[in-house]
Amino acid sequence: MLTSPVQLYKQAYSGLSRNSWYLCLVMLINRSGTMVIPFMAIYCIKILHFDVTQLGWIMAMFGIGSICGAFLGGKLTDKIGFYDPQIFALLSGGVLFIITGFVHTFLNLAIACFILSFFNESFRPANSAAIAYYSSAENKTRSYSLNRLAVNLGWSVGTGLGGILAFYSYHYLFWVDGCTNIIAALILIKLIPRSHIVKPIKEKAELTAHSSAYKDKIYLIFIALMVLFATCFFQLFTMQPLFFKTVWLFNERVIGALMAFNGILIAVIEMVIIHQLEGRRPPLHYIVYGVLITGMGFILLNLMPGVLISGIVVMMFITIGEIMALPFMNSFWIARTSPHNRGEYAALYTMAWSTAQVIAPILGTQIILRSGFGMLWWQVGGVCLVAAVGFGILNRHLIGLKSIRV
Repeated sequence: MLTSPVQLYKQAYSGLSRNSWYLCLVMLINRSGTMVIPFMAIYCIKILHFDVTQLGWIMAMFGIGSICGAFLGGKLTDKIGFYDPQIFALLSGGVLFIITGFVHTFLNLAIACFILSFFNESFRPANSAAIAYYSSAENKTRSYSLNRLAVNLGWSVGTGLGGILAFYSYHYLFWVDGCTNIIAALILIKLIPRSHIVKPIKEKAELTAHSSAYKDKIYLIFIALMVLFATCFFQLFTMQPLFFKTVWLFNERVIGALMAFNGILIAVIEMVIIHQLEGRRPPLHYIVYGVLITGMGFILLNLMPGVLISGIVVMMFITIGEIMALPFMNSFWIARTSPHNRGEYAALYTMAWSTAQVIAPILGTQIILRSGFGMLWWQVGGVCLVAAVGFGILNRHLIGLKSIRV
């Protein structure tokens, strides 16, 4: 008997803890102010009149700050827990977003972006550990997908509203981004008081398996492949908006709407898809297909005309690929952790994305300068193919290890 769409949605969202929903709400409020990063490329080129190389370094400073912030966030999470690092990151990031809006020279903006990203991104390892803490083994992937739903629904609101605000003044973006950070921190304090968190007791079994993320060879290979994929994926937020503006000649409102479409689509279908797929195949199986579909989405930028329907189709491909890949990347790394090294694993995972955030704009801008946007999209597609093959080999290796043990 076929399950009705209503039942599918009900099943997809059932069984998640109350605190998982609270974390979702906090993330939704925080990400509803996500406006600065998606429009930073256009802001630097059109408003501050930086050249493409300077833009690449500005975007890279966000990534360098993220790497350092993620490392510190992971260390603090394993040492003092996930609560205080989240609060501090949200509050400090909010203040720094507002300050960054008043910085206009290249050197000062690069420094401001590093400091902002350092404090703001220290939030991620702590938040990842919090999600795992409030979920069960059976619904961890869905708990992370719920968090992603909040991120992407907020992203839809933020980029859509950001496109409208940027049409009038880019300065508004920094204020809204900063204020939502601060509001999210205050709501987290209200909904999940520190006193409600129970520190787990260490067990010997937890200390023997995968005691350190930096000694887990399988995980390190996974992280290397992830950097390849993430370097491609970040073109969605860095060079693709610039491509839409300068090559396909879309205005800011259209670009904001297309970026918002990505988040809306994720919010509508991801939880149902994950509910149907979770536990049926190893996470790496789905990651392979997600990486391939994402790469195809970028290649379509070379194959389709510069009209609105083309932008929608491209965003659909990239979004479906993202849905197939990112939630299962989370479930892969979390399965290799214990409560006492989760911050370290989460930090390395975040650092991988941050490394890609450094590489992506620098590499993207240099390819554009030398060979144009067309070559960038072909190369992004090729790197996604290489990453997909790597994930597939890693998956077969792990399946082989399991069969040997049995």
